[in-house]
Amino acid sequence: MNIQTPVDPTNDLVETAKRVLPGGSFGNMPAEVILKEGKGGRIWDEAGKEYVDFLLGSGPMFVGHAHPEVTAAVQAQVPFGTTFFGNNRHGIALAEAIVDAVPCAEQVRFVCSGTEADLYAMRAARAFRKRDKILKFEGGYHGMSDYALVSLAPKNPGNFPRGSIDSAGIPKSVADEMVVAAFNDIDMVRSLIEEQKDELAGVIVEPFQRLIPPKPGFLQALREVTAEHGIPLIFDEVVTGFRFAYGGAQEYYGVTPDLCTLGKIVGGGFALAAIAGRADIMAHFDRITMADEDFIFQVGTLSGNPVASVAGLATLDVLKQPGTYEKVFATGRTLMGTLQELLNRSGFKAQVIGEPPLFDILFTDQPVKDYRDTLKADTAILKRFNQLLRARGIMKGESKYYVSLAHTQADIDHTIGAWTDALKELKAGR
Repeated sequence: MNIQTPVDPTNDLVETAKRVLPGGSFGNMPAEVILKEGKGGRIWDEAGKEYVDFLLGSGPMFVGHAHPEVTAAVQAQVPFGTTFFGNNRHGIALAEAIVDAVPCAEQVRFVCSGTEADLYAMRAARAFRKRDKILKFEGGYHGMSDYALVSLAPKNPGNFPRGSIDSAGIPKSVADEMVVAAFNDIDMVRSLIEEQKDELAGVIVEPFQRLIPPKPGFLQALREVTAEHGIPLIFDEVVTGFRFAYGGAQEYYGVTPDLCTLGKIVGGGFALAAIAGRADIMAHFDRITMADEDFIFQVGTLSGNPVASVAGLATLDVLKQPGTYEKVFATGRTLMGTLQELLNRSGFKAQVIGEPPLFDILFTDQPVKDYRDTLKADTAILKRFNQLLRARGIMKGESKYYVSLAHTQADIDHTIGAWTDALKELKAGR
């Protein structure tokens, strides 16, 4: 009897990807990372290699891959249709759930991506204030629109408040409409707002900027100065919404903005995002009540489609169960604490930063309060460490460990073992 060795399809897939995709990828992960299956807190690639998954699809799979309740909800809906363009009961129910959960949400408008949500939130602030400029924070990520790619990740940061354009193909004039400040520097923000209050349409901020927590009092002071001048404050909660608390970062940090954007978790792994906020601002999306010059034209073929909506509703039902957030935070605290201890023992100048549901390492011992501080970190060491971890069955992106409800003690133990072993090799190779 001849036993044939299974053929690894990865090489052929990589070659095909390189032929038909720019750079051989969707633009997210390296071309050689081709994933096939996910279950709970684990994923498998096309070669059959198993990983503890801290990528989580870049965050949406907060309750784990293929959660049985989410899967059942989707399977029940599909035979009845996947999209209608008109309203459907599931999208309406999801909007109601968001209004019930999120402090700032009085009304909701669905879109399909965080990029769209952030773009329309800025547009809503402009329509409401009848002004053009938006203040954002250097290093803050608000999707892929022209406006969002001003001072997202400048390699050579310029002088505040002038931003730099971070992508080819964006008109230079876009930078003129953005005012850029340093995250966690309330004195700078207050000064800029006072100086440009008559031109500002709004302020957009990640309440937890990438990996950097807000300094105590920063968000509260930002809320106070924007409210003082009637300038809408937008929290970009595409990442933090339903992750830091059921009501998002605005519940977790105790600060309520005027508008927020949601994505990732709220779609249950499907293409769904939302703008939510004050009814008087959201009214600009209503063609019936708004004059032509005040109306925001927005339609989307798949916005609020029933499959994404039932996946989102099922995900939120899981998150409402007792002990959900306590478990995620306990897992995250264990991982963060152990990783910092291992780094200390290894002798690397490094720190674990973030919050228990979302964290990573910066290879620097300098304080990190804003984007420019992150530039002090040794990214080459982090890249090498990530490569060593992937070889040991840990999947993560270039930055961020996303912690899920599905991660088990076995996942934690495997991760700690991989960290320990990878740090030994990293140290030996210095």
